[in-house]
Amino acid sequence: MFIPTLVLWLLSASPEVPVTPPVPVEAPPPVMPADAPPLIEAVRVLLRLTIDSGGEVSLVEVQESGGTAFDRAAMAAALRWRFQPARQGEEPLEVRVDVPVTFEPGAEVPGVEVEEPAPPPKPAKPEPPAFSTTVRGHSAAPPPVAVGDFHITVGQLADVPRNSATDLMLLAPGVMLANHGGEGHAETVYLRGFDAGEGKDVEMRLDGVPLNEVSNAHGHGYADTYFIIPELVQSLRVTEGPYDPSQGDFGVAGTVEYQLGLERRGIIASASYGSFASRRLSLVWGPPESTAATFVGVLLRQGHGFGPNRAYANAGLMAQTELRLGPETKLRLFGASYGARYSSAGVVRETDVVDARLPCEPDADSQFFCLYDPNQGGASQRHIASVELTSRLERGGRFVQQAFAIARQMRSRENFTGFLQDTPPIGEAQRGDNTEQSYQGTTVGLRGRYTPGLTWWGQPQPVELGYVARYDNVHTRARRLRDKGGAPYATVFDNQVRVTNLGAYLSLRGAPLEWLTLRGGVRVDTFLFGVEDLNRPTEDRQGARIPEESVEAYGFFASPRASAEVRLTPRLTWLTSAGLGARSSDAAGLSDAEFAPYARVTSGETGLGWRWSEGPSSLELRSAVFATRVSQDLVFSETAGRNQPIGPSQRLGAFGSVRFQWEQHLDVQASLAWARATQPLPEASPWKLWDGAVLPYIPQVLGRVDASWRGTATVARQPMGWSVALGHSAIGPKPLPLDRYSESIFLFDVAARARWHAVELGLSVENLLDARWRESEFNYVSNFRGPDAPASLLATRHFSAGAPRTVRGTLTVYLDLQEDPP
Repeated sequence: MFIPTLVLWLLSASPEVPVTPPVPVEAPPPVMPADAPPLIEAVRVLLRLTIDSGGEVSLVEVQESGGTAFDRAAMAAALRWRFQPARQGEEPLEVRVDVPVTFEPGAEVPGVEVEEPAPPPKPAKPEPPAFSTTVRGHSAAPPPVAVGDFHITVGQLADVPRNSATDLMLLAPGVMLANHGGEGHAETVYLRGFDAGEGKDVEMRLDGVPLNEVSNAHGHGYADTYFIIPELVQSLRVTEGPYDPSQGDFGVAGTVEYQLGLERRGIIASASYGSFASRRLSLVWGPPESTAATFVGVLLRQGHGFGPNRAYANAGLMAQTELRLGPETKLRLFGASYGARYSSAGVVRETDVVDARLPCEPDADSQFFCLYDPNQGGASQRHIASVELTSRLERGGRFVQQAFAIARQMRSRENFTGFLQDTPPIGEAQRGDNTEQSYQGTTVGLRGRYTPGLTWWGQPQPVELGYVARYDNVHTRARRLRDKGGAPYATVFDNQVRVTNLGAYLSLRGAPLEWLTLRGGVRVDTFLFGVEDLNRPTEDRQGARIPEESVEAYGFFASPRASAEVRLTPRLTWLTSAGLGARSSDAAGLSDAEFAPYARVTSGETGLGWRWSEGPSSLELRSAVFATRVSQDLVFSETAGRNQPIGPSQRLGAFGSVRFQWEQHLDVQASLAWARATQPLPEASPWKLWDGAVLPYIPQVLGRVDASWRGTATVARQPMGWSVALGHSAIGPKPLPLDRYSESIFLFDVAARARWHAVELGLSVENLLDARWRESEFNYVSNFRGPDAPASLLATRHFSAGAPRTVRGTLTVYLDLQEDPP
């Protein structure tokens, strides 16, 4: 006989939102396998079911095997079970459940044991079993394709101080962020031994909408996630490495996808004020009668910045609604609008700071946060619209169609070298190296995936077909600006770019043995570039000409990906993954009729994962080693102010992570990562991944800890909720050009809050120890002493200052909540 007990994982619910669990209406017991050996003791099979919003079992997976015969018998029975669906209010929900099925000895015909002190006599027709349920606010996540495939629920770790949604990426091991451009400039991402710039090696998505911008003047793949409202981020999926067939362009070091949702229903208004006149006002609203997929959020930020020429102001709105078009179909509409302006201090020479030569007060702090060129900063706008239609098909299949459109404009001004690059007219002085980079364009596209819900030998076979079609029409330009007045005096490049990316993939998963699961697939991408170069000369050796020229390029790339998971014990797995990937080329470097406008990526990884859970507590550990080769890498060039090609590169690294959650009180996550990035020597063996010149700017050791403790106290006979949180980053020395190294960085952030009824007060402190740290460091030749000063050919260290201790107080009011816990 079997004794099933369900543990529900609701897709769009939390402990604070009333949820009606599913009710079994038909649950025939499994049939004892005819080929099963005589049972001496009970055999247990743990199944994981996906119950859709119609009450059908759409997917069955074996979590703990009892043997092939018993697994098939349990899965065949589960496919026949029917339920009244789980509901949040009147809205049906999709859930995932864990079902232990026990085959006990001495039962010739399996029956159903009802969990009561005195079971009733066995009926002629089996009754549905009794189900016990535990509601947990966690989205169902597909099984990982690699050890480095992290489905991260933000949850309680939202208590840790963060400046923006970009900082949530720090929850994945081996991630470091830096920003030399100002509050509103996209973050530089370091991941898996890659200096991914502002997105050149990391594919960024927002619920399926691509964020990387092709041929952006500031950097190919530029992805600004600063517009995402942190309160609306429900989870992230960070796939480190190109191992999932759904990963596309820019997925070199990996893919980061933000998944939105607002679990708490009602109105939440929050106002903050802190150091350097920083002000933040947010308002998010989730209608009580709707699911977590329906919300509206507004965020306003403004401040003077932590030093001269660091003021910023930005505003954003994000809204989404989910509509039911029938019992098996839902429509999700999403829109976002954002605008920002910011100033930047840029970089300074360390020797000038030490000698107090900068145009600020001579004390050490004033010099550390000073600047040369006040004409640095930027502005950006972004508007997004997305429509997604999800349909449930017969036999558990699913069809998802998404259409999106993006309008984007940005302009940035930076000066890395002072007075070094200009070749002025005879008799005139240097005009300055301030570079203006502008980008304006639109992106439209379609994405879709189809899961047919196939069943072979009584077992569901996870198969997925997907596609993407994306078209970009952008104008990208870089110009030099005069030091005085900021007027443009020279054009570096000026391109009108049209890019079409068509891709399709096949993904499948199977378990040929009870202890072995295989996953694999293949992705095919095509790139078609059309570039109008608007910065050609007006004459050449053959005479006058039109100052324009057209360039076209086409490429086709197939990238197979595969992984093998071996279940060593019920909790311990060994996962090995390998895959190929591609990064499209920057239009500024294309040649006419080029056939392969992309860089090829080859990567492999192997490691262990262990997970324990009991009720609301869980512990998960992961560790892996990896290796990656790239056919054409990019490294930052101070003279161009953007990344430039350097040829092939390779990485060798390892990471480990742990996350412990204890009920609703404690949530701790820690990670440690090491990576070595090198440029291989000519004709070197591809197996010697540690040989070659070390690539600059990439830290070899990264550590991160996030922790939050929540509890309740009684004040005036009323419950009061409280929490304390800690975030700690440890960053090892980064190699710099000419065999130099940066300093190590250790940062601590803390926060505390207390809530009484609908009012909450919070206090956060970032950089608790008030460290004077360098957010970005470089080593090159520059001349900031003036247009008439002789340029030195001696390279020296440059840096952009990191923020000092920053204190912020927050008042939050919760209104119209269905439940109002402390």
